[in-house]
Amino acid sequence: MAGRLPSTPPVLGGFTYVRPLGTGGFADVFLFEQNLPRRPVAVKVLLRDIVDEGLLRMFNAEADVMARLSSHPSILTIYEASISADGRPYLVMEFCPTSLTTRYRREVIPVAEVLQIGVKVSSALETAHRSGLLHRDIKPSNILITAFGAPVLSDFGIAAAVGGREGADEVFAMSVPWSAPEIVDEKVSGSIAAEVWGLGATIYSLLAGHSPFERQGSGQNTREALKGRIRRATYTPTGRADVPPQLEAVLARAMSKDPAARQASAAEFARDLQAAQLALGLPATAIEVAHDEWATAGAVIDFADDRQRGPVRPSVDYASKRPRRTVTPTRRAPDDGTVLAGSEPAPRSRLPLVLSLVAGSVVALGAAAVAAVMLWGGG
Repeated sequence: MAGRLPSTPPVLGGFTYVRPLGTGGFADVFLFEQNLPRRPVAVKVLLRDIVDEGLLRMFNAEADVMARLSSHPSILTIYEASISADGRPYLVMEFCPTSLTTRYRREVIPVAEVLQIGVKVSSALETAHRSGLLHRDIKPSNILITAFGAPVLSDFGIAAAVGGREGADEVFAMSVPWSAPEIVDEKVSGSIAAEVWGLGATIYSLLAGHSPFERQGSGQNTREALKGRIRRATYTPTGRADVPPQLEAVLARAMSKDPAARQASAAEFARDLQAAQLALGLPATAIEVAHDEWATAGAVIDFADDRQRGPVRPSVDYASKRPRRTVTPTRRAPDDGTVLAGSEPAPRSRLPLVLSLVAGSVVALGAAAVAAVMLWGGG
């Protein structure tokens, strides 16, 4: 669907449409302004003609995944998910002004910056893996840059939704230039080892200015030509003089043809990048991975959940631990005059007020008499 025009933006209550941001095979992304609180947001909307029950389930699962993981500093934040008036599911997400989609092709990104991006994105992916979730589409265009210059991983689940559609043969969604050989050969639809390959291929692209198996020349980079070179998995160095051999070895290992020869996890890949940072005299970027207790705290995301989804009342029962009080039908107001909600103020006798006035008068008369005696006695 490359090169097509964006679909019509949805009409969303509380949001004002600004302009389109991008198009994809399954969804369009638009810039909106949220009215309250006022802020720019990115709204991702599924295309109307591809929405079916299976894809809708996967879209709901993506919303659940991103909601669970978006507290990670290197994962895109999601604010809201729902269905527009014209029946299109949408996600409201943090707006990131830029991405790495084409930057690596237009400029030489410093090695230090690429290593920092690699550690942060690997941390995000490791957190997802510890939650039992695969991204399945690691590539430069899915790394966005926030307004503060921080990289965040985006786009969980939509590409994998094709394989989950009911009534269809299994389809392997892939972005070929960054896909592992076992994905290209359709042996697996996703794995941690394949995602380590995707990390290596992405970091390679940011350094080399092109994907790992691209070649110069007309007709050299067709889909089938790329697949053939990926199957052979012959590593070609980045060609940059400032990329040390140690880093080339890290990337070559991540893109090994044998999945068992790659780093065993995204965290191990991140540690290898940290070692390269230290060898270059750079500070090691922190690996930010959620504790296992947090990662397993939420319910497992069910990608086959066929329940109708939408704004609903909370379904979690809340039982207060406070002792229950017996409330009588008639609630009397306290003596200080306070009236409790739902009660009538109790009638009050005028006698105390009268006695108070009389007592006050007696005290005043007594004081006057004492003063008079003192004055006369002084004369």
